[in-house]
Amino acid sequence: MVRHALLGLLICACAGSAYAHKPSVQECREAGEFIRNAALSRDAGMKREMFLDRLHGDLMAIHSHPPALRWFAQDEEDEAFLVSAVEGVFDSPMKSKEHETVMLQQCLARIDARFTKL
Repeated sequence: MVRHALLGLLICACAGSAYAHKPSVQECREAGEFIRNAALSRDAGMKREMFLDRLHGDLMAIHSHPPALRWFAQDEEDEAFLVSAVEGVFDSPMKSKEHETVMLQQCLARIDARFTKL
């Protein structure tokens, strides 16, 4: 069930361009929700290795889709950012809402950084 939810979330179709992915504010909110749900899964007893194995499997599965049709993880940098955030959920536990807030702040900072590079 968690695997299907992860895959569905990751495959969510998004409009994109042929250039570097610039996440939207909505994508950042959804990423925050994803991380909050990771923390809730942790709190329900899911082990770090199991969650990360499923995430890596889902990321591999979406590689068969064009980047513009992927949710959030459209390139290697996005994938690394998402995986790092999930690792933080398990390595530095906080309340699920706190993880969500941190992810949202970090994602919004990435938007600003990517816009200044262009």
